[in-house]
Amino acid sequence: MERTISRRDFIRYAGLACLACAAPRHVLAFANEGEEDIRGTVFGGDAPKELWKWSKEGFHYNKFPSGRVQCLVCPNECLLAPGDRSVCRSKVNLDGKLYSLTYGNPCTMHVDPIEKKPLYHFYPSTWIFSIAATGCNFRCLNCQNWEISQVRPEDVRFVELFPEDVVKTAIEKEAPSIAYTYSEAVSYYEYMYDTAKAAREKNIKNVWVSNGYINPKPLSELLVYLDAANVNLKSFDDGIYRKLNGGTLKPVLDTFRHLHASSVWFEMTTLVVPGYVDKPDMIKQMCAWILKELGPDHPLHFLRFFPQYKLNRLAPTPVKTLEQFREIALSEGIHYVYVGNVPGHEGNHTYCHNCKKLLINRNGYHIAENHIQNSHCTFCNTVIPGRWS
Repeated sequence: MERTISRRDFIRYAGLACLACAAPRHVLAFANEGEEDIRGTVFGGDAPKELWKWSKEGFHYNKFPSGRVQCLVCPNECLLAPGDRSVCRSKVNLDGKLYSLTYGNPCTMHVDPIEKKPLYHFYPSTWIFSIAATGCNFRCLNCQNWEISQVRPEDVRFVELFPEDVVKTAIEKEAPSIAYTYSEAVSYYEYMYDTAKAAREKNIKNVWVSNGYINPKPLSELLVYLDAANVNLKSFDDGIYRKLNGGTLKPVLDTFRHLHASSVWFEMTTLVVPGYVDKPDMIKQMCAWILKELGPDHPLHFLRFFPQYKLNRLAPTPVKTLEQFREIALSEGIHYVYVGNVPGHEGNHTYCHNCKKLLINRNGYHIAENHIQNSHCTFCNTVIPGRWS
């Protein structure tokens, strides 16, 4: 059916078209229906002129006779001409080959409590050595780590720490696990993969904290070395993913399906952003999908939003909204639902899904009580899903 538009809309769209013609290739696009779509495109001609010390040839990409390359790590599948840089800012085409610029140069390192990831059912009270390099394949308007996720590797201070050195540091700091976190580890996939492989050889566990925006083949190869993951389910609406995060929903749901089919323990996190991710009906639909595809046993964390980055005009999420969503998820049948970023809230604690007794009492990241022994509730002997000992 033919569609007509008003004169005002015609002028608006014509103006946008002119801007698009004049702008560089990394400008943001707009959706057909006039709603903003913040998915980025490649940065034309932004690659360094020559290889530098931390360059590593990409693991998953296609080469073309024209000299172009196409990265296949994530659904963005950036098609790069020689000299171009990827959406995540971490990959470049140099002389017809795809290179990662984030291999062995983390910009952030910390020893964290495992509960900070958040992982509440994965070896509580243990430490985890957390690393990040720059980059992200999303453009979240509410990003809390935009200083490292939305910049190029050469724009920040970093240290040299290759995979074997990461593992050695984790051992020195008596951390039984390594987390790939803070920015988006998919953007430094090669570094994460080699580090996870080296860690497995030393019996160090690997934890992936991610938006889950990754293609099936690289994910399947990574899962061989992963022990746990916390993946953000940012909403249950493709339009919101496009407007708020700069991605699409289906690849993330596929990631959850792959995780569920593997032996990797995983938990889910949803940041409740006012005006975007605060619709009860959407949360009911999300929980229904989780129960059908993943079952009731993987914890779901609802996190309180605080004004960040490009959404600093918004107010924090009302605690009542988080409580409402927790009740919805529990009533729908998900066994373990948590409230995050609200210190002291009862939604921080773990309760047996059978007898409802308090099992783990959390005070911030500190555990005051733990009534799980040998993966069982000490009150009713129900098996509590997770990794406990």
